[in-house]
Amino acid sequence: MQVKRLVLGTAVVAAGALLAACGTSEGATAQAPATTTTVTSTTTSTTTTTQTTTTTVEPTTTTTTTTTVAPTTTTTKPKPTTTTTKTTTTTPKPTTTTPKPPPPAKAEGAPCAATVRACIDLSANQSWLLENGKVVYGPVPITSGRPGHRTPPGTFKVGWKDIDHKSSEFNNAPMPYSVFFNGGIAFHQGSLKVQSHGCIHLSAAAAKMYFNSLKVGDTVQVVP
Repeated sequence: MQVKRLVLGTAVVAAGALLAACGTSEGATAQAPATTTTVTSTTTSTTTTTQTTTTTVEPTTTTTTTTTVAPTTTTTKPKPTTTTTKTTTTTPKPTTTTPKPPPPAKAEGAPCAATVRACIDLSANQSWLLENGKVVYGPVPITSGRPGHRTPPGTFKVGWKDIDHKSSEFNNAPMPYSVFFNGGIAFHQGSLKVQSHGCIHLSAAAAKMYFNSLKVGDTVQVVP
C-alpha cells in the first residue's frame, strides 16, 4: 500500500512540472498557480509474530536391570566309608566217628560170609551149605551161566521153591528141585557138563539136599 501511494505522488509532481515548462497553446504567459501536493506517507508496520514451538523431549530413562546370579556352590559330601567286618564263628562240629562195622566173618572152609546159608564160587565151580558160619555140606560141583547168560555175583535171598518146575522160557525144560534166589535164577538139578542160562546146576543128590535145607528168606552169596 505504501508503494502505490508513492508512485501516485510522483506522477502528480511530474504533471505540474510539465505544465510549467510548456505553458499553453495560446502562449499565455501567466504562470499557472502552483499546486502543492501533499503526499502523505503512511507507514504501516507489519508485526510478524513468529511462534516458536518448543518441544520438550522428556529424557529417556534407560533402566538397566542387573541380575546377579548367585554362584552355584556344589558341595560334595564324601560318603562315609563303612567297613563291615563279618566275623564268622565256626563252631566246630563234634567229630562223630561212626565205627565201621567189622567185615563179616568168613565162613570156615568157604569163600563167603559166615552169615550166609549157601555159598557159590563161580571161578571154582563149587558150592556149599553153611550154618552158623560153618560148612555143613560141600563143596559140591556146579555149572553156572554160559556167555551171554552169566550168573551175576552178589548177595540174595531165597524167594520161592518149586520141586517140579518147568521152564516156560526154554521150551518147558525140566528144573526139578528148584530153589529161586535171584528172579528166575535158581539152584536145580541139571547137567554138570553143559552150562546153563544163568541157573546153578547141581547133581540130583545135591539138588535134593539144597531143596530140603534152604528156606524162603535164607541168604545166598555168589562170589566171582
